[in-house]
Amino acid sequence: MRWRDGAELAQQMVQVALTCGLPEAELEAARAGQASLPDVVWRQLGRVRRWLLVVDNADEPHEIGPAGEPVADYRGWIRPHGRGLLVVTSRDGSEQTWGPCAQLLPLEPLPVRPAGQVLLDAAPAAGTAEQARELAARLGGLPLALHAAGTYLAGPTSRYRTFAAYRQALEQELRFLLGAAHPDASHPQIARAVVRHTWEVSLDQLAGEGNALARPLLRLLALLAQAPVPLSLITSDLLSVVSGHEVTAAALEAAFAGLHRYGLLGLPHSPGSTGPASGSSEGAQVVLHPLIREINAVALTAETSELAVWHGALAERLTTAVHEANQRGRAGWPAAVLLAPHLPLLLDYADPRTATHHRTTLNALAQVLQKAGAFGAARLLHERVLDVETRMLGPEHPDTLTSRNDLACALDGTGEHAEAVGLLRQTLNDRTRVLGPEHPHTLASRDSLGLALDGMGEHAQAVRLHRQTLEDRTRILGPEHPDTLASRHNLALALTSAGEQAEAIQLLRRTFDDRVRILGDEHTHTLSTRNALETASAMSTQRPQSRWWHRLRRRNAAASGG
Repeated sequence: MRWRDGAELAQQMVQVALTCGLPEAELEAARAGQASLPDVVWRQLGRVRRWLLVVDNADEPHEIGPAGEPVADYRGWIRPHGRGLLVVTSRDGSEQTWGPCAQLLPLEPLPVRPAGQVLLDAAPAAGTAEQARELAARLGGLPLALHAAGTYLAGPTSRYRTFAAYRQALEQELRFLLGAAHPDASHPQIARAVVRHTWEVSLDQLAGEGNALARPLLRLLALLAQAPVPLSLITSDLLSVVSGHEVTAAALEAAFAGLHRYGLLGLPHSPGSTGPASGSSEGAQVVLHPLIREINAVALTAETSELAVWHGALAERLTTAVHEANQRGRAGWPAAVLLAPHLPLLLDYADPRTATHHRTTLNALAQVLQKAGAFGAARLLHERVLDVETRMLGPEHPDTLTSRNDLACALDGTGEHAEAVGLLRQTLNDRTRVLGPEHPHTLASRDSLGLALDGMGEHAQAVRLHRQTLEDRTRILGPEHPDTLASRHNLALALTSAGEQAEAIQLLRRTFDDRVRILGDEHTHTLSTRNALETASAMSTQRPQSRWWHRLRRRNAAASGG
């Protein structure tokens, strides 16, 4: 039975009961008001075995009826009784809607192999099984999108006739191939069968329930990267700016809950698990299916002429979130890791007035990530900033050279020492020529090069560079400048790697005393030096060449300001 309205469902349920042997006398008694019609129908379904009843597209459970009967009370047309099996398909996946006796079975996207087979079945001449699987992966295994793509490819007049050509065309023409509006989209049966409109059916139903904020919230999430989104990033003020409506915290929470109830957003999964990831100290996160994200971004572009307002508000919120994570110190590290995939959007949204500010924000987050040991995420941010600055400012602009140095440090943190050394040598040469050999940035590149050489096992070269940098920083900046103390700390690390523990311990003790006096005994740099001192003292009788030691060296160097 395909759901259309309550009256038609009632007629169909009566017909089912009659087919299963309901006596006419009992039906007439119910029609005369002597008994409840749903009770009579379900009493008969309790007498008969081995029936299967499917109610399809029951997307408005509150309309199923009879009027005033919530489905979860099991007094209407949907009940967990009888001696057969009742299957209901719906966009509403709430346990509260269907009650405690319902077994909810979320329909996830198809895995790549069967999804590819769907495409092959629809368009067997469009390419190989491997090409079909590649297209299926691009479509996220979504059955409706697979059907739409397969039907298109099988058409004799289609511009793209192969899986590979269609997949490539999606990068530039998604809004035409899958995001095109249908002229009869106002008809629900048509809308639910068209990729561009199928999710609008759910959003319309949410709006009909009084949840009008669900649509702008979904559009806003679609502007972010294809990565888990921390709920703390989306605030009432942000949604208020883009939607033009006053938004309370309760209304925002209801909008998130509505989108989740209708399957428009999900929860991230922990690696190796089959259930949602458990909540962290940073609170919940949500994810969008890739195609839901892309189609909603297309829809937003089509329905608003003020896209710059959305981009500007989101950029401002991302910048504020980075500042909040930075201000919290170590407690902000988990939030920084979650923000990292979304930050490159700032570079996409930037205009000449905000470009420098946005690059600074990305660099600030990357520095937090390096302190947290998330060197891979930091590397991606540094690569994006360097690419933009090289194009906008030129390869030898001081800001570009700083970004190149930062990227090299991130590479060193991920253990890619040879690549880091090559990039740092180039940066050191360029900074020496552009800024001068004694400029603080030039000295910073020399210090970073020493750390990378030490990580690569070139301990003697590292010691020489660190000694030279320490002497120059002491002369130029003074013996108690933070950069000078960092150089002394890093020289001690290189000496420890080279097996010269006695001198290393002496330097670390002196650096520790100075950092306690200048920075305080609980400052991150002070704790880093104390950690290095205790390690060097414990290992003073052997050469610390283990991987463990070099991981410790990189962490100490990052924490020390190196």
